[in-house]
Amino acid sequence: MSKLQESLEQGKFTITGEVGPPKGVDLEHCMDKEVSYIKDRVVAINVTDNQSSVMRISSLSICTLLARQGLEPILQITARDRNRLAIQGDILGGYVLGIRNILALTGDHNSAGDHPESKPVFDLDSVSILTAMNSLKNGKDLAGQELEGVPGDIFCGAIVTPGADPIEMQLIKMERKIEEGAQFFQTQAIYDSKVFENFMDKASKYKVPVLCGIVIIKSAGMANYMNNFVPGVQVPDSMITPLKEASKEDRPKKSIELMVEFIKEVKPMCQGLHIMAMGWEKYVPELLDMCDL
Repeated sequence: MSKLQESLEQGKFTITGEVGPPKGVDLEHCMDKEVSYIKDRVVAINVTDNQSSVMRISSLSICTLLARQGLEPILQITARDRNRLAIQGDILGGYVLGIRNILALTGDHNSAGDHPESKPVFDLDSVSILTAMNSLKNGKDLAGQELEGVPGDIFCGAIVTPGADPIEMQLIKMERKIEEGAQFFQTQAIYDSKVFENFMDKASKYKVPVLCGIVIIKSAGMANYMNNFVPGVQVPDSMITPLKEASKEDRPKKSIELMVEFIKEVKPMCQGLHIMAMGWEKYVPELLDMCDL
């Protein structure tokens, strides 16, 4: 059983972090800076998979390095770049390399990234990746062929968007993901505690752990970009205005204060946090200290 699964099953308030692999083979910033700031404060670390359709070193490689250091990685697998053969192969490959936590995502379309001419695959989607994982955990591949050795303790994760409107479609998809084997959820970024409370009131009936996702907002410009271009994410004016009014020197402090206030509001509603620092990993220890976490 992974540390992440153990923490959630024991009912502990569980915190996960996230790092983005570099675009190249220089791992200094990713491993020596991003990871070093958060590794002692989180139970597990997501490694993104060509996030936003931008080509980077593989999630599997960074997860393997984290596992070798005794850390707990969460392997992200998107459907965009692989067919079912490659997806199942990566799940099994990650398992023999010590990776137990896997997060299934459909992935942003190729047109959004730095290789818009690349061909999308989407042989599976996030739900059918979960189907594949569940099948492998039970000893068979998607073609019904029996495995030589069963990866029975994979911990299967998925995402959900609490700020989607209408929320009912997200809840329907969340239920489908649970039926196909999802054992925990990390949410897309959310900044309105009332919206999150409404979502959790409806999602709590599924009795599957939910980690509230937070991207640390660095500036009013970043907030406005998310409002305009990230579906299902809405940063309220109550966060944007203080960041706009803060000086450049005071902005990190104001940002962390706003995140702390929000975390304290949502903490009683969920089973943990998923913190996406986006280059501000050095502020995560201070953030968690201010939340008494």
